[in-house]
Amino acid sequence: MNNAESSTAASGLAWFKSSYSGAEGGQCVEVAAATAAVHVRDSKDAAGPVLTVSREAWAGFVELV
Repeated sequence: MNNAESSTAASGLAWFKSSYSGAEGGQCVEVAAATAAVHVRDSKDAAGPVLTVSREAWAGFVELV
């Protein structure tokens, strides 16, 4: 797993939020898939830090969830 990076490094990506996220503004994250990595950020702080993980690590996480 990589350290958190600025949202500038992940700008230009197509961000997606779960369809299960309601309009209440709860605890949601957004995900953007790139060629070699998957980026995750807090949906309430789009300009905040971005967590970057390998596609393999993300697939393992999703499999466990």
